Amino acid sequence: MDLLRWLFEAQIPVGGTALLLREVLGNVFGLASALGGMRRRVWAWPVGIVGNLLLLTVFLGNVFGAAAPATLWGQAGRQIMFIAVAVFGWIRWRQGKRDADSHGVALVPRWAGGRARVALIAALLLGTGLLTPLFSLLGSYPPVWADAWTFVGSLLATFGMAKGWTEFWLIWVAVDVVGVPLLFSAGYYASGFMYLFYGVFTLVGFFVWMRAQKREAQAPPGYTHDDGAPVTAEVR
Repeated sequence: MDLLRWLFEAQIPVGGTALLLREVLGNVFGLASALGGMRRRVWAWPVGIVGNLLLLTVFLGNVFGAAAPATLWGQAGRQIMFIAVAVFGWIRWRQGKRDADSHGVALVPRWAGGRARVALIAALLLGTGLLTPLFSLLGSYPPVWADAWTFVGSLLATFGMAKGWTEFWLIWVAVDVVGVPLLFSAGYYASGFMYLFYGVFTLVGFFVWMRAQKREAQAPPGYTHDDGAPVTAEVR
């Protein structure tokens, strides 16, 4: 109990303000999960779930008795959705690793395809439009549409990662473009700086997956790459 109380109350002084330790730790776990995802490692999913749980307690504001800057229902709700989709992705990638005997690399990236791209864009726009009034009623921090955008975009990006679609990195870019100014304006500076870093990281991840997709699609069966991992079967 003492450890939990310390975790919920601990803060890191920065200048004239302080950052919640849970917010910093949650983003560190999130970054580790993103690194694992870029390398297509199954452990990226459980690591990300730990970060989601920590950030859930942060964005719920004073629900947990913490001196959080503001309540962001979209940011809090997306942590729950992250966990649900992460369980799906964890199972899917584990199955892909077993089937392909891939030595830790869970799948070969692939393009989502034209119809899936249209569906993703439509879902992002429609979901933002539908959730904005709901989040407004719940009292989410303005501009509320930005909170809804980051919620829906994050859900779609995580689903795209679970499916092995290379485009999921670009959805994260769209989330970061809106999420960074929202988090800074709401006073979540640790998350804001991490999102700013993610914006650059996701672009790198996109090109890493695109290069891996092209390389592994052209490689003959049984070919082993420089990192020691053989070409894997595509997870669908």
